[in-house]
Amino acid sequence: MGLDIKIPIGLMFSILGIILTILGIATSGNHEMYARSLGHNINLWSGIFMLLFGGFMLLTSRLVKREKGE
Repeated sequence: MGLDIKIPIGLMFSILGIILTILGIATSGNHEMYARSLGHNINLWSGIFMLLFGGFMLLTSRLVKREKGE
């Protein structure tokens, strides 16, 4: 029974990614908010990358469990 840190990290990044993605979609029309980031929707892009990273962590933890036969 080993401690797999990938599961809580994957869940944390996935939840934060969902929140940021929803915030980015909800504020996509607010150009004043994204003036400092050269007009890029930083919340949306950060949320998408966090979702991808969290999904990758959860997927690798599941594959390692399957390899060990747990």
